[in-house]
Amino acid sequence: MHMKKFVLTFGAISGAVSSVLMLATVPFMHRIGFDKGLIVGYTAIVASFLPIFFGIRAFREQSGGTLTFGRGFTVGLLITLISCACYVVTWEFVYFKLKPNFWAEYTVYAVEQKRASGASEQEVEKTRQELTAFKAEYDKPLVNAAYTFLEPFPVGLLVTLVSAAALRRRTGPGR
Repeated sequence: MHMKKFVLTFGAISGAVSSVLMLATVPFMHRIGFDKGLIVGYTAIVASFLPIFFGIRAFREQSGGTLTFGRGFTVGLLITLISCACYVVTWEFVYFKLKPNFWAEYTVYAVEQKRASGASEQEVEKTRQELTAFKAEYDKPLVNAAYTFLEPFPVGLLVTLVSAAALRRRTGPGR
């Protein structure tokens, strides 16, 4: 069985889970809150990367039960890249079409948090200016895509490393 089939299948599953979870939570961020939204978001990212483990395992089983760390890592990394691409495409749609006011809402939240922490008005204004400057860059689709890719990728890489190490097997089952 070719690696391509496993990578595409499990990458699509992971990407679909990632996209669905993002679409199910981001529109309700005002109810969830940005502080809890970060927890919900990274929990969704971890959940969306579970297919990496299952993809590597399925590939191992279809390969006669043997798997080197390098081969498992390659399968997992390719699944991760497909999933991250789905994540980026979904976020681009959410940010530019579904919730074009997302950054303005986040800026209000961050400024209120800074003020509530007892920061001086000068520090609060500095935060507002930094966020406004960042938005100018973040509104460029390629910059947005690069930052967005960097959100889930380290998590997927970690899941890939752990899965490839846990699932490596030098000989087939029962040998």
